[in-house]
Amino acid sequence: KAKLHIMQRLAGKVAIVTASTAGIGLGIARRLAQEGAGVMICSRKLENVQKTVDMLRSENLKVEGIPCHVGKAEDRENLIKATLDKFGGRIDALVSNAAVNPAYGPLQEMSESQWEKIFDINVKSAFLLSKEVIPVMQQQKSGSIVMVSSIAAYTAIEGLGAYSISKTALLGLSKVIAHEQAQYGIRCNCIAPGIVKTHFSEALWTDQKVHDKVVRQVPLRRFGEAEDIAGAAAFLCSADSSYVRVHLHFGESLSQLSDDWGDHGDRWRNASCKDLELSDSQD
Repeated sequence: KAKLHIMQRLAGKVAIVTASTAGIGLGIARRLAQEGAGVMICSRKLENVQKTVDMLRSENLKVEGIPCHVGKAEDRENLIKATLDKFGGRIDALVSNAAVNPAYGPLQEMSESQWEKIFDINVKSAFLLSKEVIPVMQQQKSGSIVMVSSIAAYTAIEGLGAYSISKTALLGLSKVIAHEQAQYGIRCNCIAPGIVKTHFSEALWTDQKVHDKVVRQVPLRRFGEAEDIAGAAAFLCSADSSYVRVHLHFGESLSQLSDDWGDHGDRWRNASCKDLELSDSQD
């Protein structure tokens, strides 16, 4: 890859990135901070938050951190309050990245509790966090909300039906927020990555045979990296996207992804049932 020239498009801005201690979330948080933003790091486990904060501060980046389970109202409230307290009363960007997939298999075999968990974290929390930051952004007369959806929102992927539906819901949520909040100078956009090299997707890129089969479907002939998605997120959080509404960025294009699970469904099932986030661990 060519060396990136990082601009300071976000100097003086404040951003929240959920599930930002690994994978896509960490990549986005790092990039926003590199571009000058003060970034609030959050995920469920305090030790992971502190480790990430220490790492990013060692890179001379301006970050704070707080444990947050986005499915819990008290944690969401604490996240917003801590961000306002630590960064001078502003919130310029919210990146809703947290998601879970606790089930692998046909929809018919999914329990009600599994369905509820997927939608509570993947959709409901994104809606409620947006609802909580919008009054701050309205007062500022500016702000950017970025939802991290998935290529699964457009392609039925075997075994990931409920996850796909939840990511499709984020597209609709983004459209409505963008329409309703444009009058206040608030933008809402959605990123829909393909397969990105993170812990959750390792069954597809650690096995060479499966890796090669999947990559043949990707025009760029490689898996996405967290940095690829981070660049799109930074653009959408910056003034460069001030006239962009509901821009959908595809990290890659896959048409027959479900055919490539092959014998790796059990590996995916095992990973999913450990409550891994599709883009990175909520831990």
